[in-house]
Amino acid sequence: MRLVFIATGDIALPAFRRLIDAGPRPLALITQPDKPVGRHQIMQPSAIKAAAIEADIPVLQPQKIGDAADQIAALHPDILVVMAYGQILKNDILSLPKLAIINLHASLLPKYRGAACIQAAIDAGDRESGITSMHVVRELDAGDMIVAKPIPIEPDETGGSLHDRLAQLAIPVLDETLAKLADGSAARTPQNPEHVSHVPKLERDDGKLDWSIPAANLERRIRAYDPWPGTYTTVLENGSAKRLKIFPPTRIYDIPLRPGMISCDDGKLIVGCGDGSLELTMVQAEGGKRMSATDYLRGKKPEHFA
Repeated sequence: MRLVFIATGDIALPAFRRLIDAGPRPLALITQPDKPVGRHQIMQPSAIKAAAIEADIPVLQPQKIGDAADQIAALHPDILVVMAYGQILKNDILSLPKLAIINLHASLLPKYRGAACIQAAIDAGDRESGITSMHVVRELDAGDMIVAKPIPIEPDETGGSLHDRLAQLAIPVLDETLAKLADGSAARTPQNPEHVSHVPKLERDDGKLDWSIPAANLERRIRAYDPWPGTYTTVLENGSAKRLKIFPPTRIYDIPLRPGMISCDDGKLIVGCGDGSLELTMVQAEGGKRMSATDYLRGKKPEHFA
């Protein structure tokens, strides 16, 4: 089976390595161009590109994937496997493989089509997530499903931990999908349009917390958005507004505080919410380093969260 892998995000790395080790060995990796990272904006290859180079697999990095259509066609692929690539595929790519073009998606479709499906599942309080393999069509994440495998979402799950667990789950989903495509037994299960939901890409500012919503919702969001996009609040210190980053875990209390009002009794940092209150345990002050809330309170006197 002649296979080309199309991916950028780290969630695709375990499945890619599985193909390198167990086959079918990818003919090439198609990935996004390198981007500057960090405070000094240094150009750095993605982890999946580094893995491809180490395995001596050719890497193509077109600005638009359609620009590489001729190069992909020259490989005569039977299957294209897509996961967390970051571009919409058009007919010039969809028409290339002889057998199929499939996508590995980090949700139990048709729920959570789109980019922020991992965060959305935790944020909504879902009990499970999963990986779905599907045929790729022009509409985003709308193709017929082939294989879907669920995993439970743990009570202390973060976006980062669920990401890593789903990355590993992609391995058996891909194995089963390729086997079924090879022997002709792959299902084509249409997605129920009545159950479709969409989640957009998250931006850093989406992590600003609204203290008027219930503490239980905020506790889930802080976990869901860790490590990306992260959560934060604006804190008033001596009349000056500062940004304060907030990290899990947090604890829910019934202490009656108005939304944004702070209690600092016994070295605990507790903030009022729309329903209940929330103890923060790990924070990072603007211009400072990550620390316990107890250590933060030793050097700061927060007045109110906004």
